[in-house]
Amino acid sequence: MYSKTILPNGIRIVTEEIPYVHSVALGIWVGAGSRHESDDNHGVSHFLEHLLFKGTYRRNAREIAEALESVGGVLNAFTTKEYTCFYTRVLAEHLDLAIDVLSDMFFNSRFDPEDIVKEKKVILEEIKMYEDSPDEIVHDLFAQTVWPGHPLGRAILGTYSSIQDLQRGGIYKYYQDHYRGGRIVLAAAGNFRTRELEDKLAEAFGGRPLAGGEVSCCPPEERAAVSVNVKETEQVQICIGVPGLAQDHPDIYVLQALNNILGGGVSSRLFQLVREDRALAYSVYSYHAGYSDSGLFTVYAGTSPAGAPEVIRLILEQMAFIKQKGVTEAELKRTKDQIRGNLLLGQENVSQRMSRLGRTELCLGRVVTVEETIERLNEVTVEDVQRVARQLFAPRRLSLTTLGPAPDVELDLQYLAMEAGL
Repeated sequence: MYSKTILPNGIRIVTEEIPYVHSVALGIWVGAGSRHESDDNHGVSHFLEHLLFKGTYRRNAREIAEALESVGGVLNAFTTKEYTCFYTRVLAEHLDLAIDVLSDMFFNSRFDPEDIVKEKKVILEEIKMYEDSPDEIVHDLFAQTVWPGHPLGRAILGTYSSIQDLQRGGIYKYYQDHYRGGRIVLAAAGNFRTRELEDKLAEAFGGRPLAGGEVSCCPPEERAAVSVNVKETEQVQICIGVPGLAQDHPDIYVLQALNNILGGGVSSRLFQLVREDRALAYSVYSYHAGYSDSGLFTVYAGTSPAGAPEVIRLILEQMAFIKQKGVTEAELKRTKDQIRGNLLLGQENVSQRMSRLGRTELCLGRVVTVEETIERLNEVTVEDVQRVARQLFAPRRLSLTTLGPAPDVELDLQYLAMEAGL
């Protein structure tokens, strides 16, 4: 049973009462991510996420960490390009404690200068660790290739220089400007009584003067390009893709089916062809990242330098095949059943239920249920899949990013696309 209420300061509360489980997942979802940053404070969203764990006027960092862990709970957070989430999962009997800890962190963090200095060192180490993972960083490089100069094309973590340049005043101003009522969703799923929980959340969060206006964002302009990034590694990391769809686009469920058929799992075309049949890669997959006003469809593969041209050719050929010939009824049915199964299995996890509530309410302004998603997927036809493939997989929209040893041949993407029949 879903419930939604809006507090006077604009904070939205969305809940799902599940009386037969023992736990509760609770999250604070904030519409503040890396795309809302300027050149002067790149990385501040993620930095702020870290800083709220460093201590309040009631608890130091250790006490925050121990408060919920000592009762078997989990407390964590993450930052994306468009939002930040602070979340916990506890036994239902410890829900009051979870609310107290989260609200304390959220409203009473000290922003201590010494903590800021220490956390800069931590995040610089995180950036170094990330840069030592070429299979991860290539995705940021690809976004930068497609959207150069736009906030969606920048790394969430920031850079060495941008993190070092952050100052307490700028961090606190970003917090005041973006952690506001209309940009905050409180989401909860699990064993509680809805009205009681809403009253508790209203008491903890409703008295804060957080109401404020929305922050406008400019959509990115499309660009097709090839970016070759040379690095001494054993493999070449490859990303090929095109600008995708905004997360509220009418064809988003069609694209979900298309993605799953092309490279969404071990039974997908690319996994079976590139890994199982040709043994050219250990990891190969596709995904779509949808944002409020844009999206990015990406195919990734990691392969040996000698195998890179062949892998690129195979990816383009599969794109061309779906674009020209479409998919079969059997493929579409199988992918619908697979997605449906994953969605229903996720319903057994209160954290996933809470995440669906918070993310869809924050990003779309309403809760999108699993039942609605399945219904919309069932409406997708093979004609829909081919139509969207024809719209997206246009050679003039293709971009390619590689990271690793320099290729032996020039990567003329337009020529390769033409050769593949795209």
